[in-house]
Amino acid sequence: MHTTPTACDNKDLHVLIVDDDPQVARMVLEALARRSIRGTVACSEGKAVAYADQKVWRLLLINPAFAGRFTGATLRQVIGRARLRNPELTVIALQEQDADASSNDTSYSGFADTITTPLSAAQVERLLDTFVPNHEIEALAWSDRDHDCRYRIVGCSAPLARTVELARKAAPTSAAVLIAGESGTGKELIAQLIHAESRRSAGPFVKVNCAALSDALLESELFGHEKGAFTGASRTHQGRFERAHGGTLLLDEITETQPAFQAKLLRVLEQMHFERVGGGENIEVNVRIISTTNMPIQEEVRQKRFRGDLYYRLAAVTLHVPPLRSRREDVAPLAWLFVNQFAHETARRITAIDTATLDMFRRCDWPGNVRQLRNIVRTALIFGEGDVLSLSDVPWLIEQLQPQRLVEFDDAPEDAGESLQTIERRAILAALQRSDGNQTRAARVLGITDRTLREKMKRYRNEMEPLAAR
Repeated sequence: MHTTPTACDNKDLHVLIVDDDPQVARMVLEALARRSIRGTVACSEGKAVAYADQKVWRLLLINPAFAGRFTGATLRQVIGRARLRNPELTVIALQEQDADASSNDTSYSGFADTITTPLSAAQVERLLDTFVPNHEIEALAWSDRDHDCRYRIVGCSAPLARTVELARKAAPTSAAVLIAGESGTGKELIAQLIHAESRRSAGPFVKVNCAALSDALLESELFGHEKGAFTGASRTHQGRFERAHGGTLLLDEITETQPAFQAKLLRVLEQMHFERVGGGENIEVNVRIISTTNMPIQEEVRQKRFRGDLYYRLAAVTLHVPPLRSRREDVAPLAWLFVNQFAHETARRITAIDTATLDMFRRCDWPGNVRQLRNIVRTALIFGEGDVLSLSDVPWLIEQLQPQRLVEFDDAPEDAGESLQTIERRAILAALQRSDGNQTRAARVLGITDRTLREKMKRYRNEMEPLAAR
């Protein structure tokens, strides 16, 4: 099993140093190396211009006096080029202590901070703690192989470890995998793990969000279309099946599709060839399918809302990603992950998370799972102060984390005999009532997508419509 990651954590972070002082460069590079962060030095005008928009820089350290001597590129132009790839780039000025004020380029006022050189080791460490923090995080699996399949599965709990173990066993096979779990649990990360540890890892990893597209658009997006196939089709479009040839195709939230489309998809999965929309050429592909769902898919099959034959085709292997409430040991590592990711936005150097805050995090049921935790941590970073992350700075978040009971069930025996459909209908009604008919808020509380809620409301139209119309 993988252990706590160190070196691999920050390989996607890049720091650019624009200065011709070798002592400054050496001190910063050594500090970055200790954190496994990649640093690049531009010690000439040509290199500064060449490097500026070459990567997505997290941090730019620049000597205004040095940049002011450039003949072809001003300080503002170098920073502007760097921000083409990262508009929120943090820029720090390296101010020479004994430099003549007239030699500095003062045309740019957007520095996040100014540091006087020569630098001390403490200055550099504090700077990096603030803008590129690297708190150690327990992770069960990770990969920084490429942009499309970069993932880190953070946590140490037994339920998550079991899911990762099963995913690794399934990865080397060609079996179709169905990954089930509530919204926000990290199903896509498991899919990326399976691809990265499969024999297709050198091939593409292509994904499509089935919940975001109508069936007509989804058909065009998956299978492609020919020029002139419909109004607006000005050129031939290669579908995602073609783009995934030799690799893996992720069908995210597959249960959001309609039966008519499911029939077309089943035929393609069985034959692995198809025609583009509006075309006659038979296109053959070799693609491994991974799909995800946040719904009880077997119940969808029983209710004939999802084709049973497609379900059996997709679920050669079924994995379940546990919700955050059933792996509370993972809350603290995840919180630190989000501190690493977002602390630089607020220029806060976080050295600790308040004990009371961590206790509250562990007690929370997290209906929105990891996605909700990420938003809570980010909000606390934005509105809090100091180097300790605490919810006491943002009291309205504490109310959000209080446990909510969507449906007040009596202990009467007859409740135990209610059908799943009845319980579901009551839960949706209660969520709509609590949110004053706001479907987006109700869906968030229920842990489902807006589209899923709309589909369920169609089934219970007479009861739901008055509430949704408020």
